[in-house]
Amino acid sequence: MKLLPAALAISAFAFGTSAMAAQKPPIVLVHGAFEDAQVWGHVTSKLQSDGYKVVAVELPGRPGAPAAPDKVSLDLYRDTVVAALNKFHRPAVVVGHSFGGIVIADAAETAPKKIKTLVFVAAYLPQDGDSLVSMANKDADAKIGPHLQIDKEKGIASIEYSARADLFANGGSDELREAIPNLILDEPVGPLSTPVHVTSTNFGQVDKIYIHTAMDQVISPSFQARMVAATPVRAEYTLQTGHTPFLTDPDGLARAIEAAAK
Repeated sequence: MKLLPAALAISAFAFGTSAMAAQKPPIVLVHGAFEDAQVWGHVTSKLQSDGYKVVAVELPGRPGAPAAPDKVSLDLYRDTVVAALNKFHRPAVVVGHSFGGIVIADAAETAPKKIKTLVFVAAYLPQDGDSLVSMANKDADAKIGPHLQIDKEKGIASIEYSARADLFANGGSDELREAIPNLILDEPVGPLSTPVHVTSTNFGQVDKIYIHTAMDQVISPSFQARMVAATPVRAEYTLQTGHTPFLTDPDGLARAIEAAAK
């Protein structure tokens, strides 16, 4: 066997590594209501260390993308995700958490060819005409309803401060439970009640994965199962966490996303 010169061998190895990275699809992360893109920090680092190009979208109406509540709409959220997809030259894996599931479904209806796989993480998996409000009203096992506060004058929804740790950090460390109430944001209310339009020819044809959260207090495990039964997906994974696995089990969530990306 003829040995390659050292420099050539190193070059070949580098090319092989680069080629492998190029084969991995880009990943777009979409946060949910009462959150911003920072929630994906640990997951983003893990995915990037494993060779994925990652974009965490900041939806309008947060400190990182300021907008008055009356200027924020579901269409604007969708267009923000589609704009992120347009930066890539190949279809991306698009991950949506919670309300982000409705946003990524809307993006898939608009730009199905830009998406390789939709990954729903403890997320609403909508049918045509669904909204967060209409779906949440069907989830009898969820615990968030009594703690949701609507300020119609300001056009925002908020979560009762004293309930935030139990709702969003159940199963998390004491440190996380202490910190998370101050991390939960107010949410422009308009998009939450806006129905999403999805069809069998666009959204219906896009590959889908669901990542369940077995201890969820916000979107109950039973309702997650009902949504998947109504809109079948290619594969399902389950994390033994509450509603925020990117905080309580980021490595497990990253592994599930990578499995979905294959």
